[in-house]
Amino acid sequence: MSALAGTASHTDFRTAGTNPAHPEFWSLPASERAAAFARLRALDRPVFCTDPRTGKGFHALVRHADVVAASRTPDVFISAPGVTTPEPARWVRAVFGDSMVNLDDPRHADLRRIVSRAFTPRLIAKVEDDIRRVATQIVDELLSRRAGGGDDFVSAVAAELPYQVICNMMGIPEKQRRRILEQINHASERTGVARSRLRVPGLGLRALARMQGVIAALGRERRRRPTDDLISALVTADVDGKHLNSRELGAFFSFLLVAGVETTRNALAHGLHLLTEHPDQRELLLSDLDTHLGGAVEEIVRYSTPIIQFRRTLAVDHDLDGTPLAQGDKVVLFFGSANRDEAVFTEPDVFDITRSPNPHLGFGGGGPHFCLGAYLARQKMKVLLRELYTRLPDLSSVGGPELIPSSFDNRVRSLRFTFTQPA
Repeated sequence: MSALAGTASHTDFRTAGTNPAHPEFWSLPASERAAAFARLRALDRPVFCTDPRTGKGFHALVRHADVVAASRTPDVFISAPGVTTPEPARWVRAVFGDSMVNLDDPRHADLRRIVSRAFTPRLIAKVEDDIRRVATQIVDELLSRRAGGGDDFVSAVAAELPYQVICNMMGIPEKQRRRILEQINHASERTGVARSRLRVPGLGLRALARMQGVIAALGRERRRRPTDDLISALVTADVDGKHLNSRELGAFFSFLLVAGVETTRNALAHGLHLLTEHPDQRELLLSDLDTHLGGAVEEIVRYSTPIIQFRRTLAVDHDLDGTPLAQGDKVVLFFGSANRDEAVFTEPDVFDITRSPNPHLGFGGGGPHFCLGAYLARQKMKVLLRELYTRLPDLSSVGGPELIPSSFDNRVRSLRFTFTQPA
C-alpha cells in the first residue's frame, strides 16, 4: 500500500469492492466495477492490488497514458511468462506451445513476420469477399427460419460470422468445424470467475489438445499438398528460412480463435444491445450508414472493450510516471478502465457513435502486440452491421445480455433478439 502515500489513504483497496485482484471483484455489477476503476484513476499513481488468497499481486495500470506507456515499452514491460492472470503453467506452455501474446522479441518478431507475410493482399481480398458472403448468408438464414424474437443473437449471428470466416481463411474442412467448435467451447468455458474462484484460460486442456491435434494434422497435409488457405501459407512460408511448425500452428490457431472469434462476437453482441438501449444513436446510425458506421464500430469497441486486461512483467527496474517498479514486479493493463479515462475522453460513460477523436485501446495500447487482426475485426463488424440494419432495420435486443463473469474478456453468453419479418 506504499504506492498510495499522499493520495487517498482513507480508501481500503484490499476489499472485493475496490480491488481488481480480488476474485469476487469480477462478480460485482458492471456499474460497481466501473466506479472502482474511476476511483483508481483519480489517484496520482498506480495502486498495488493484492490477491487475498495468495498474498501476491500486481500494480494496476488503469489510466490511458500508463497503459500506452507500458504497451510501447516492450523491452521493459515484457509478456513472458504470460499475459493472463494467473500465468499459464510452464508445462502447459511446453506441451501446447506459446501463444504470440505471451512472447517477446526476438521470437515474437519472428512469428509475427511469418504471420504477416502469410496475409498477402490476395488473401486479405479473399477474406473481405468472404466476410460479405457469410454476412449475407447469416441474414438469409434468419429470414428463412423465423420472425419475431426469442433466439440467441450470440450463437445465431455474432459468433457465427467470425467463426466461419476464420475457418474459411484457415482452410478448415466443413465436416470438422462443428467438432472444433465443441472443443473451443469446452476449452473456453472455464474462462471467467465462478464461486469466488478465478477460472482461467488453459484448464480445458483435453479439449485444447483435441483441437490442436486436428490443426496439426491439417498442417501436415497442407505441407504435403498446399492450397490457397492461411494454413498452407503459414506452414510453407519461407521467412529467413522459417515457417510455423505443428505446435506453433496449433498455438496460433488457438490465439486466432480468441483474437478473431471471441472478441468480435462479444463486440457484436454488446453492439446490438448498446444500439437498442440508445435509440437516438441507433436512429442516427440508420439515417446514414455510410457516414456513421465506422464511428459506431469504434465506439462499440471502446465502450464494451472485449479484452479487459493483459499482464506484463518488469524486465528491469523502472520508474513509471513517478512510480518506482522493480524487476520482476507484475503490472496489469486494464484496457476497459483506460477506455473510460476522463483525461482522454469527454463524458467517457456516454455512448456516442460520433465521438471524434476516439483513441480507444480496444485493440491494445500500441507497440509490437497491437492486434494483428484489427483491420479484419473492424471489417467484420462493419459488414455484418450494415447487412443486419439494411435488411432488418428494427433488429433489437430483448432484455440485457447474459454475461459470463470474467477478469479476462467482456464475454456475452447469450442475448435474445427480435426483428420484424419484411413484407
